[in-house]
Amino acid sequence: MKQYFLFAIPVFAALSLLAACSNQTNNLSENNAGGKNMTNIIYTISVKTIDGKTTNLSQYVDKVMLIVNTASKCGYTPQYKGLEALYKKFKDKNVVVLGFPCNQFMGQEPGTESEIKSFCELNYGVTFPLFSKIDVNGKNTHPLYKELKKRAPGTLGTESIKWNFTKFLVTPNAKTIERFSTATKPEKIEKRIAEMLEKEEK
Repeated sequence: MKQYFLFAIPVFAALSLLAACSNQTNNLSENNAGGKNMTNIIYTISVKTIDGKTTNLSQYVDKVMLIVNTASKCGYTPQYKGLEALYKKFKDKNVVVLGFPCNQFMGQEPGTESEIKSFCELNYGVTFPLFSKIDVNGKNTHPLYKELKKRAPGTLGTESIKWNFTKFLVTPNAKTIERFSTATKPEKIEKRIAEMLEKEEK
């Protein structure tokens, strides 16, 4: 009986420790699911607005984000019109479009930030947030794009951005990130955005 008692003590202690760890994990999961998960790196990475102000994406943590690398002298530049239309349609439903100009593809975004901003406003009436020019590939890849590409690789698992106007659709709290090719028009993504919003409401 004494031997059984001595054996039971460490077993009971181990089970108690396991239960405590399990409860802690569950509590962490519930906390992350129930509120704004500000520990997600996407929302803490520094970015610069088109006007040169340093900020981050924390203000969008509870929104669906459509993040796009843009260019002013590309065959796909008219997608600005579709992006703006999508933004206007969904902006009151917690959706935001974020444009990141990039000059890495055939030098199709050569202008200054001021010139880019004016071009977008005058030619496409862009009102969604624009940011300073960045690199999306190579050794100077912006940290935001490093994270996006890692979380949502492209064809055959490759991470590199293939061309201007590649799109990343990010759910609130960045729980899910989906990638869409250059050729995918903004209006083709509307259905997926609506599905995400419906899921968030449940």
